Amino acid sequence: MGIKAGLRDPHGVLDNWDADSVDPCSWTMITCSSDSLVIGLGTPSQNLSGFLSPSIGNLTNLQIILLQNNNITGPVPSEIGRLSKLQTLDLSNNLFSGSIPPSLGNLRNLRYMRLNNNSLSGEIPISLANMTQLSLMDLSYNNLSGLLPRFPSKTFNIAGNPLICKTGSDIPCSGGITLMPMSMTLNTSGTALTSTKSKHHKLVLAFGTSLGCICVLFLGFGLFIWTRQKGNQQKFVDVNDRQHEEVSLGNLRTFQFRELQMATNNFSSKNILGKGGFGNVYKGHLQDGTAVAVKRLNDISGTTGEQQFQTEVEMISLAVHRNLLRLYGFCITATEKLLVYPYMSNGSVASRLKAKPVLDWGTRKRIALGAARGLLYLHEQCDPKIIHRDVKAANILLDDYCEAVVGDFGLAKLLDHQDSHVTTAVRGTVGHIAPEYLSTGQSSEKTDVFGFGILLLELITGQRALEFGKAANQKGAILDWVKKLHQEKKLDALVDKDLKTNYDRIELEEMVKVALLCTQYLPRLRPKMSEVVRMLEGDGLAERWEASQRLVSNRFKTQEFSSSERYSDITEDSSVFALAIELSGPR
Repeated sequence: MGIKAGLRDPHGVLDNWDADSVDPCSWTMITCSSDSLVIGLGTPSQNLSGFLSPSIGNLTNLQIILLQNNNITGPVPSEIGRLSKLQTLDLSNNLFSGSIPPSLGNLRNLRYMRLNNNSLSGEIPISLANMTQLSLMDLSYNNLSGLLPRFPSKTFNIAGNPLICKTGSDIPCSGGITLMPMSMTLNTSGTALTSTKSKHHKLVLAFGTSLGCICVLFLGFGLFIWTRQKGNQQKFVDVNDRQHEEVSLGNLRTFQFRELQMATNNFSSKNILGKGGFGNVYKGHLQDGTAVAVKRLNDISGTTGEQQFQTEVEMISLAVHRNLLRLYGFCITATEKLLVYPYMSNGSVASRLKAKPVLDWGTRKRIALGAARGLLYLHEQCDPKIIHRDVKAANILLDDYCEAVVGDFGLAKLLDHQDSHVTTAVRGTVGHIAPEYLSTGQSSEKTDVFGFGILLLELITGQRALEFGKAANQKGAILDWVKKLHQEKKLDALVDKDLKTNYDRIELEEMVKVALLCTQYLPRLRPKMSEVVRMLEGDGLAERWEASQRLVSNRFKTQEFSSSERYSDITEDSSVFALAIELSGPR
């Protein structure tokens, strides 16, 4: 409650944090262990302001803190250093100021720390070098200064801190540096450096002159070859021609930045279609009149180099299905990364649910089935397999005919058949994140299945996940509320009021059952997307539902929810798991 008191909450996401409640595990944004200990606090992208209370240090069982993309001010509480079990700390994209607390060096189990895009100042505490388990540290775009300690993390980023000096340097700092992973040679004395320079000055000058001559010769030869081959260069396959989709796999068009500037009227704010944590999306028209959506990524300081970015984008393009958003091409410059998609005239499901005319029941069912087929392709039919990791109404787009198209693969991870599992920084949207993913950072295809279950409820209710139950002053978990209405046979209370009585009650109950099966607590009990598609098509739902109810009843009787079961990310029927590659494409 101390944390709540320090924050200003314009959207009321913390409304059900009730001081009189005996169980904070039912509060939104809170994750608990099987022993009812608070292990997760996640309120990203909720426009929270105010300050982070030092009382957070009393939640000594916390394993994950996700407060990114808010407007929180004040210092980073030094009390966070007491959280010895903490594994993920993400305070990025806020307004934190002051110095980095040296006490954070006590977090020996911390694996991911993101403090980037704040207003932190002062020197980087040398104690941070003690965090031996650290896999990623991002301190970029602050006002840090002084010497740079030798970090043990595999990946770290300090770009955008022009006053930081390399350890052992006697010269004034100039320009931020980014080292990924860290590879730094430290000088023990400025005198030795000067002596070495003097000793080899003549040798370097002679060598440089010779090398310059050789480079000129190679350059001339290269220009000759390029001129000869330019006329024979292959053109890209026309991705607008649906008859040639099989031929165009991987053949992405490389756009010039100037071309996209002209298409979007210099990225005019009037052309913005949407905003996300990774950048804005602009509507544009190419010179041939083709309507496109251009995503301008603002996370260009990340770990992905140009070649890796291009490779990952080409992998995205290999997933071609009528229910997946196709990628036209991309643009890379020294300061920009942009992705170009076809323009979806009906926007996202989230926006259409709020617009007029209202989406009829039949269209909502068709959207659910189309999105399910798109995810089925990603999970089981394309190679390499892909986890989306942010399935929600805002990421399901609608074409001219309101056909569902799954978009935004930027939070996806490629699946590889060799690796057993991976733990990464949690990505996604609050209200759609599966409990095991928020608690452990481990994701699988069953993480997407959970998000799809929440998507079904969004289609039924016409509301965002975080809005469920507000009209009825509902306190507690969303899914508990839905289960309660289902048991009491009051599902009519769930249905979007704009539909009035224009829906099929039998189909409504079937869709709710599919949603509840998809959002079961244990990942391995959730159906695969192939099973979800069959159930939405009317095949096998009754049997699966009956079996699920028997299993849940037996488990509650015997209290067999072990810790390993609760957070197991491994499915019994699949040998496909997540590879530690996070796509840098659109979010």
